[in-house]
Amino acid sequence: MIHRLVLTALAALCLWTAPAAQAPPSPSGQDETARLNEWFEARYEEQLAFSPIQQTFLGRKSGAIDDMSLAAQDRLLEWQRATVADLKKTFDYAALTPEAQTSYDLWVYQLQQAEAARPFRANAYIFDQMSALHGFFPQLLIAFHQVEDVADMEAYINRIHESGRALQQLIAISKQNAAAGVRPPRFAFDFVIEESTKIITGAPFDDSGADSAVWSDVTTKVETLRAKDGLDEARATALLDEARAALTGPFRTAYQALIAWQQEDRVNAPETTAGVGALPNGAAYYNERLANQTTTTLTADEIHEIGIREVARLRGEMEAVRKEVGFKGTLQELFAELRDNKDNPLYYYPDTDEGREAYIRDATAAIDRIKAVLPKYFGLLPKADLVVRRVEPFREQPGAAQHYFPGTPDGSRPGVYYAHLSDMTAMPKSELEVIAYHEGLPGHHMQLSIAQELTTVPTFRRQGVITAYAEGWGLYSEWLANEMPGTYQDPYSRFGRLGSEIWRAIRLVVDTGLHAKGWSEEQAVQYFLANSATTEAQARSEIRRYMVLPGQATSYKIGMLKIQELRRTAEAALGDRFDIRAFHDTILGGGAMPLTILEQRVDRWIASVTGTQAPQ
Repeated sequence: MIHRLVLTALAALCLWTAPAAQAPPSPSGQDETARLNEWFEARYEEQLAFSPIQQTFLGRKSGAIDDMSLAAQDRLLEWQRATVADLKKTFDYAALTPEAQTSYDLWVYQLQQAEAARPFRANAYIFDQMSALHGFFPQLLIAFHQVEDVADMEAYINRIHESGRALQQLIAISKQNAAAGVRPPRFAFDFVIEESTKIITGAPFDDSGADSAVWSDVTTKVETLRAKDGLDEARATALLDEARAALTGPFRTAYQALIAWQQEDRVNAPETTAGVGALPNGAAYYNERLANQTTTTLTADEIHEIGIREVARLRGEMEAVRKEVGFKGTLQELFAELRDNKDNPLYYYPDTDEGREAYIRDATAAIDRIKAVLPKYFGLLPKADLVVRRVEPFREQPGAAQHYFPGTPDGSRPGVYYAHLSDMTAMPKSELEVIAYHEGLPGHHMQLSIAQELTTVPTFRRQGVITAYAEGWGLYSEWLANEMPGTYQDPYSRFGRLGSEIWRAIRLVVDTGLHAKGWSEEQAVQYFLANSATTEAQARSEIRRYMVLPGQATSYKIGMLKIQELRRTAEAALGDRFDIRAFHDTILGGGAMPLTILEQRVDRWIASVTGTQAPQ
């Protein structure tokens, strides 16, 4: 998965100012598309100016943290409404190029999604193990805030202060939602309490001996400045004192308040977990989440049935691999064989530092094999490099999903495929390749890097996040890698690919089961174990993920099925003229978009090759 859950949440929490003045009437002969693109750039910068966190992810420097209040959300929505009104008043849709019409449609679509989500704002879980907003603030400081001079370090210290303010705002929203009867499952409380406690354990928060993660980063960055720029002793000491005061002041106060709030409200969370359909306004909220995440009009029942059919199909393909490897037992017994023999080096790496290093090394090698053949499948290639790293200790979770963080648009910071390696018994060797292809190449790194580096579309399209598109591409990439040389050569790796795909098909069944059909957590876990080789730790972690992110998990398989459908359509229409590189460039060359708009884009490409009229 792309670790943009935090980014998506934060993008909806930007501050607002009055829209810029309306563009003047178009002079005779002025290109409407060029004028519209200028308008988009102005609006994008206007919005970005009020999201310091997003600026940092784009490689820009800032010392602020976004306003996380409900009032800020309202101001953003008012700004979106004003910009769409201005867009419709100022530009002639019919005079735009098809690409510009897509940009226009996407800008309007963003407002439509925001309007649809607005009635369900109180249904959102603020603190849980997936969005992990409590862990985001130290991660922002440690992993993304660049310190190249004293001014950057001063900005870092200010962000420590600001993190405390932002966390207090989020606590206030969490309390309002709880008052409305909406709170996450009890396991989410336990996670937030434990992880928040870790963040403020160690120096300078207590005398336990070890440095906290943030303090260790502070001292490292100050020492680097001392060595690099000859920072004098007095200024270095002052910076450390200022950082210590910020950490032991508003930062610690906010985390203590979060821990106290979670401990207080935990007793109100039901012991038996349930989907969001059981919460106030929950059924309507889940329907909105499905529409938002899949970008389709598919109902929960329809998605559930698609999942059941796909699980059955994939089980058939897995049976073929079972016979190929000569396993004499049933498919269910093969699942158990792969799941339970954790000491077998054929199936698992040792749960040691050497095993973790081997995992990183082998995942890197798998990605390097893809790098070598990318030009045969893509015309557009990313500038940014890709590296594999272990998740930082303060946010690492046994059995949790691997994820990807994008690099900067200029390629100065590489994209990162993060792996949770604290429990190697939750990391089967058979799944190493398929996860590397999904998170890295040709998956999320390819898709997000190309989007960021596009020069033919407005910036807001280069930075957009649409889950069904992005995760659909990631799952399609697992399947696409099977066509590339040097991949999945071991039958167990092929079994792992099928296991990954059935995993996403299972999601269609269990996500709708949990949130629309009254399934229990245990029922969902058992369905997962019955249809995959997933370990119980992974299965439970996954189910708990779906519990707090309703609908999100359905986007993968729905998006993949649509991209595969579009490819089949193009292959049938073009025959010998079908070019896999051109098809992939069509899919990736416009940035993220809803599946309906993506289909129109592919239809236009087919029409351009055949010289026919694209469907309306």
